[in-house]
Amino acid sequence: MAPESPVPTLKLVQTLKGHRGRVWNVSWHPQGNILTSCGEDKIIRLWGTEGGVEGKWVVKTTLTDGHERTIREVSWSPCGRYLASSSFDATTAIWDKKSGDYECNATLEGHENEVKSVAWARSGQVLATCSRDKTVWIWEVAEEDEYECAAVLNAHTQDVKKVMWHPNDEILASASYDNTIKMFREDPSDQEWTCVATLASHTSTVWSIAFDKTGTRLASCSDDETLKIWKVYLPGNQEGIATPDGQPVWKCVCTISGVHTRSVYDVAWCHQTDLIATACGDDTVRIFQESLDSDPNQPTFNLVATSKPSLSHTQDVNSVAWHPTVPGLLASASDDGSIILWQFIDASS
Repeated sequence: MAPESPVPTLKLVQTLKGHRGRVWNVSWHPQGNILTSCGEDKIIRLWGTEGGVEGKWVVKTTLTDGHERTIREVSWSPCGRYLASSSFDATTAIWDKKSGDYECNATLEGHENEVKSVAWARSGQVLATCSRDKTVWIWEVAEEDEYECAAVLNAHTQDVKKVMWHPNDEILASASYDNTIKMFREDPSDQEWTCVATLASHTSTVWSIAFDKTGTRLASCSDDETLKIWKVYLPGNQEGIATPDGQPVWKCVCTISGVHTRSVYDVAWCHQTDLIATACGDDTVRIFQESLDSDPNQPTFNLVATSKPSLSHTQDVNSVAWHPTVPGLLASASDDGSIILWQFIDASS
């Protein structure tokens, strides 16, 4: 018999336990030496290894006095010195360790209710938050521990679930319960933030979004159980796509359906390997890879690996995050209270 050809696999590296109740989000420090998690227990946990990335991950620090309700998301500044956390208590906390230990040194207030997501722009001088109050707020770093609201954006008609910055430019994307994704940027002529694009194709809540490393493509996932890939077409593009008012146009170029059996709650696009990971309400983590002969205007993405039920989460998977420096290392967080570290192993490796 001919030997079986190797297939890509998702290998379980370690299961991290400590949170009480659901874990909403996981986020890596830019250097990859800290994994941060948050959830229903109102505690932020900072995990590190005993001896490099290869070592066992353990809790190094817990941050407990920043929020009064569930913490929905955590996000590191690009420089790695500041950690932002968004909460159902309607605030966003900014943490740093200038004193030697992590402390909350600024609290951003203004949203009417739950803050669902927080993200730093690449410059580290601007943050975005979004809320169930249907708004997206842009915050500018004024002075040390001072943050000023630069804009309140009312483009969405429902709860805004996620904000994500473009990897290279100060363009902000947001995803909403109104089934759309919006793009915002600051008009250089009057410093006003405006909505420059609406991406409409999903038929239910858009839970999360992720740019590829070039920022020319965006992945989105939804309550409609699909994963979509969007591509930007600039004015004068060779495909002849019309760009009204000289503004870039985003088009849905691929829809992956029939794979997820419940809502897809999160998506992460690896900037090292170009792999896409999804977190799903069917307790499963999935990995997708673009075909080698893929047409940029009609790309093909294949499901290449799935978490095994016997090793995976036992409830909804809420969050997935690729490690910033170790190719194929992925963290996932779940309603079951656990975080799992996975290693994607390619068939060719």
